[in-house]
Amino acid sequence: MAGGVFSVDNTPVTAINVGGKLTLSIIISCIVAASSGLLFGYDLGISGGVTTMVPFLQKFFPDILRKAAGSEVNLYCVYDSQVLTLFTSSLYLAGLVSSLAASKVTALYGRRNTILFGGMLFLAGGSINGGAENIPMLILGRVLLGLGVGFTNQM
Repeated sequence: MAGGVFSVDNTPVTAINVGGKLTLSIIISCIVAASSGLLFGYDLGISGGVTTMVPFLQKFFPDILRKAAGSEVNLYCVYDSQVLTLFTSSLYLAGLVSSLAASKVTALYGRRNTILFGGMLFLAGGSINGGAENIPMLILGRVLLGLGVGFTNQM
């Protein structure tokens, strides 16, 4: 039954019909996979919103705030900053690179160890971003978050 939750097909196991059953382990795996996608999307929305918040801009990007105060016509050009773009996109670039490297790491160290490594990277990145005092710390934290996301998404 395509798209169904419970299998009602009683045909013998073949190469096409492997006879899989819905178990608690499969349900938990699906919930974890869906949660990682939700968290990745949530991060996308949060990082976009944070880059327009006045306290964030006052602390890390005061020149953008000054440009916004003097802008009368086009607010889109106010956020034209290569460093702000690097801050935003560093997570996604690091996630891309680490997801490409994750298969080799998994072959060497195993799936469980790779997931733990990705979780540790994510924890370190979140800690650095939480205590960031300057732009390089912000970018380093985002890169570590991206490496963690890439490793765990690949697994």
